[in-house]
Amino acid sequence: MRINKYLSQHGICSRREADRMLDAGDVTVNGKPASKGIMVSDGDEICVKGVPVGASPAEIVIAFHKPAGIVCTSSKKDKADTIIDYINFPERIYPVGRLDKQSTGLILLTNNGQMTDDILRGSNYHEKEYVVTLDREMTPSVCQAMEEGVPILDTMTRPCVITNRNGKSFHITITQGLNRQIRRMCEYFGYRVRRLKRIRIMNIELGDLEEGRWRYLTEEELFVLKEECSRKGHIKKTKNGVEQQ
Repeated sequence: MRINKYLSQHGICSRREADRMLDAGDVTVNGKPASKGIMVSDGDEICVKGVPVGASPAEIVIAFHKPAGIVCTSSKKDKADTIIDYINFPERIYPVGRLDKQSTGLILLTNNGQMTDDILRGSNYHEKEYVVTLDREMTPSVCQAMEEGVPILDTMTRPCVITNRNGKSFHITITQGLNRQIRRMCEYFGYRVRRLKRIRIMNIELGDLEEGRWRYLTEEELFVLKEECSRKGHIKKTKNGVEQQ
């Protein structure tokens, strides 16, 4: 299989991160620097930064309630307070996507690179739900316009669903992961986000998990999550006009 997939399946990193490590020369195969796209097998001696890649580790998937001020990266180059340092998990795991530094709420961490890729791939249309608090109450016309799509980052956002409107706060469910997407969507209409909290990723809910704490996914949660990850390319329209799996 391709080297990036091999590293992903062995819990080293996601495929994207593997490609970055390959470009940096951090990966060798049988003692020689590896290039992107190279095919490998279990009979090859594969090392990452000089450390041999062993057998696939036991799968780990945890849910974490991220506080504000924590940076969602596994990079040691970032001198800020990173999510990996904060959790200090005894095994090697990495975050599935990001929440920006000011935002709080649910983020998953795992050593399963394939799951990471499946969740993050935008074409899979996986839902993420947030609670947003603005600097002032959003008008009904802006709410409707936001649900239909907003031009940001040289593209139009997908239709989304806004519910539970209550004063300055509302829930929003999106199926994309554009950079600072919700903040940019609100800024387009002249609003500033005061608080942004993610409360759901696909079937995994934040629930009453306390800020700064983590938990393992239950067997049922993990089963449903993997089922959702396996359903790719079957997009349909809901009655609200939102494209979903």
